[in-house]
Amino acid sequence: MKFKQLLVAGALMASHAQANERLVSYDLGSVDTLRALQATDQVVGLPKQSLPAYLSEFSNERYTDVGGLKTPDAEAVAKLDPSLILITGRQGDSGQALASIAQTQTVGLQEGAYWPALEKHVMNLATHVEKQEQGQQALQALAKELAAMKQQLAGQAVLSVTHNAGGFSVRQDPIASELLGLTQVALSESVKPIQRGTRTFLPLSVEDIASVNPKVLYVVDRSQAIGETDQALNVEALQVKLSEMGAQTKVAYLTPGLWYLSGNGLESVKLQAQELAQAL
Repeated sequence: MKFKQLLVAGALMASHAQANERLVSYDLGSVDTLRALQATDQVVGLPKQSLPAYLSEFSNERYTDVGGLKTPDAEAVAKLDPSLILITGRQGDSGQALASIAQTQTVGLQEGAYWPALEKHVMNLATHVEKQEQGQQALQALAKELAAMKQQLAGQAVLSVTHNAGGFSVRQDPIASELLGLTQVALSESVKPIQRGTRTFLPLSVEDIASVNPKVLYVVDRSQAIGETDQALNVEALQVKLSEMGAQTKVAYLTPGLWYLSGNGLESVKLQAQELAQAL
């Protein structure tokens, strides 16, 4: 009898410990997922310098600032005595160095179909904070909402680009293509990929964009997102230029912080899909 009681007590203690994680997250999409799961009491630190507006509640003193997305503050993290640190590729070697403080987990979506990868990512977080049932319910609700949007929008011709310091490059957007069924317009054969390190880019000129005449041009402005406001896109000037070239394209300027600094979260995916839909 005593042995059984010890087993039960041990299981309860393990469950209690897991349900009271002390999480530091350098992945903002994970933060919005934790909020959707009502687990913000388990978040102790995050990079406040990079918070998009939709996560503004995390700027209060309840949460500790742990540096920038690319410049983690290891000393601040260590003072929090976290049980788990969520990192991404953005932190590079600095992120890996946090492993000396506590267990780290590199979060992100696996290659392949977007929705199954998102489900796995969400449920991994839900398991850490003992919110599996809430995770399943939230995914079901999101899937239903996305399906309704897709039914209305599927097949419309669009183009997604990233803007940076006056230049444009094609942006692969699975929320648009996979979740909402939007069609990325075919580009001219004159558009050629370029290699920068291990990454491949498809740079576009305004003339390239006008020539394919998408119904909507979705723009994620990296310059604005990282605070280089002097190099941010002049949306009105771009719209005028496209019109002068004969394109009937609507320029949809997506919320920079939401799209460039966050994503792959229960809340961020919903907000992103809504922005895409509202532009059509």
